[in-house]
Amino acid sequence: MIIRILGQGQFKLDGKHLDKLNKIDNEIVEHVSKGNKAEFHKDLAKLLTIIKEEGEPLDPVEIVASDIIIPPGDMSMSEAQKTFCGEGLIKG
Repeated sequence: MIIRILGQGQFKLDGKHLDKLNKIDNEIVEHVSKGNKAEFHKDLAKLLTIIKEEGEPLDPVEIVASDIIIPPGDMSMSEAQKTFCGEGLIKG
């Protein structure tokens, strides 16, 4: 799967990581719904780290459709409330 981190590029990530990413995404949704800013930022950083460490960066000149788009780590809580809701960013 191809994951874009806004402002940082695209990464090709094996689908075997999807369950782990989805679990973190669901935890982020919970933190945002409770207004827990510290835990939100902690888990967003964890999500981004997994993608960057486990994924293979794509050449920025290569144009590939992204399967998932993840916001940058400096996202505000007000932006997160609009983004991390319902099922979150990662369905499954």
